[in-house]
Amino acid sequence: MACPICGKATVQAVRPFCSKRCADVDLARWLGGGYAVPSEDPEDVEKAIEETARAASEPPRRDH
Repeated sequence: MACPICGKATVQAVRPFCSKRCADVDLARWLGGGYAVPSEDPEDVEKAIEETARAASEPPRRDH
């Protein structure tokens, strides 16, 4: 089996990945929204449009 991140052979301790680094890359993608299941639910589409419009109209946040 190949690592889904880099394609190298997997290591049993971190399977299905080849290293802790690739496992962490995968986790970061999940937590950051890099992976998503497309939805065709009209409510989801409307909500996404509303959130995008709201974010576009808000002034940029400045973290101090």
